[in-house]
Amino acid sequence: MPIDTLPSSVTRPPIRTAAIVASGLLLAFGAGGSTAKSDTPGYLSAGEFDVTHVLEPAPRKGDPRYDTDRIIFRATRKLVGTPRWQLATNDADTSRPALMRDFNCAIGVTLTPETAPLTLRLISRAGADTAAQTNIAKNFYRRARPYHQDKGKVCQPVAQLADSYDYPSGHTTWGWTWALILTELAPDRAGPILRRGRAYGDSRFVCGAHNESAVEGGMLSASATMALVRTKPAFQQDLAAARAEIDRLRADPATPRPQGCAAEEALVAQRVMPKLDR
Repeated sequence: MPIDTLPSSVTRPPIRTAAIVASGLLLAFGAGGSTAKSDTPGYLSAGEFDVTHVLEPAPRKGDPRYDTDRIIFRATRKLVGTPRWQLATNDADTSRPALMRDFNCAIGVTLTPETAPLTLRLISRAGADTAAQTNIAKNFYRRARPYHQDKGKVCQPVAQLADSYDYPSGHTTWGWTWALILTELAPDRAGPILRRGRAYGDSRFVCGAHNESAVEGGMLSASATMALVRTKPAFQQDLAAARAEIDRLRADPATPRPQGCAAEEALVAQRVMPKLDR
């Protein structure tokens, strides 16, 4: 079983060490919680950034965030078997076609790897950077997943999660990376896209695979890394090409429009955070 956190005597790794770790990272680009090496280069150079200098430390026993995480995990087990649970189960698939499908309603057109290859390449490259940073933080903080502290159903096989720690959430990092970039490609759809990105992260504690603080950590990890990625000329060039691709698809009446969006939006809008006693 993974330890809850690193001992207090362990110090933060220097950026050079983090870069060495990043060079051999397993990035969560496969379905479920399994991992596979990324074949896509990112935009950042080795040692350029270390997100552990930005994130709050993972909650430890005695931290109010730790107790809140346990309350949220236990309370959200009530969602097992509901439509929101099914959405969380679907969101556990982080394959590229699945993520395109997940954001189709938010952006308003049906995107596929075949119809939007430039968009997929852009997000895959940026995602290599955001996933690398989150995995550095995971392996530094080594926080155990919530079902190690409290009993409760998880929406995906726990064997898929056994080789990865809780904080920050890799799925959330990946989903929030998609949301941030799609917002730049279709800013008039920013509200629906960002709401779907938030709900994608929420799905991880609905699923029971992550603590809620890990979801917040994943969003911050992605946002912090993307702040630097956006400054790179190569990213800006790829962004311009992807924006032209998306504009063309959205303007073409032959581009299929997604179905069932009202039902999805209702689930995205559903409150899943329990009311916490003060």
